[in-house]
Amino acid sequence: MEDFLIAIPARISSTRLPEKPLRILCGKPLIGWVVESCLKITKNVLVATDDERVKKTAEKFGAKAVITSLEHPSGTDRIFEAVRDLGFKYVVNVQGDEPFVKPIHVLPVVEALRSGEEYVTIAVRFENEEEVKNPNNVKVVVDKNSHGVYFSRSVIPYPRDGRIEPGNYLKHIGIYGYTKESLRRFVFWKEGFLEKIEKLEQLRIIENGYKIHVSIVSESTFGVDTEEDLRKAAEKIERGEV
Repeated sequence: MEDFLIAIPARISSTRLPEKPLRILCGKPLIGWVVESCLKITKNVLVATDDERVKKTAEKFGAKAVITSLEHPSGTDRIFEAVRDLGFKYVVNVQGDEPFVKPIHVLPVVEALRSGEEYVTIAVRFENEEEVKNPNNVKVVVDKNSHGVYFSRSVIPYPRDGRIEPGNYLKHIGIYGYTKESLRRFVFWKEGFLEKIEKLEQLRIIENGYKIHVSIVSESTFGVDTEEDLRKAAEKIERGEV
């Protein structure tokens, strides 16, 4: 039996894209794309949702699925409810709006967990200056041991001479790995000062004095948050890019 599980939080309500998990992308519900992509990595895929329709759809595409509370403040809290009594050593959190996730995004996370890291995420190098400046793209600075020093929507490190070299900047990708104990610890911490300001829950780890390992990968993922993203995702599929 494999020692890790991919957990997918899939909340039905979304401000920018209503009923997002069930939106159709090239003839298939978005959550179906996510599940099928994850099943190419491991057979242990669990969808944690607050909606019976999402549960049934996820099961149709081959995942296990559970109904969780409507009250969770974050996807991390949702997956903890779903996995806390399961026997896996490691949990990888893949967002429910990432239809094209690949082994290159998940396996480095598992490898770092197996090497002893408690919290793990991934990042990719930026390709252009505008992406670096966009506050919707989260930047991360790492130390020599590949641990995150800080995550921010601001440009970090700030180039005092005014020149941004995109390849020197790391874009955070919202895939996370936990041990069962580190996940339990995370959800019982209160939201921190930095987390409230930046609206980035991974800062909770740093604020509480723990380290988060950042594995640098060669390719970004593609999150679907808006109607425009849905259209672009369809174009990627039609061009055979996935």
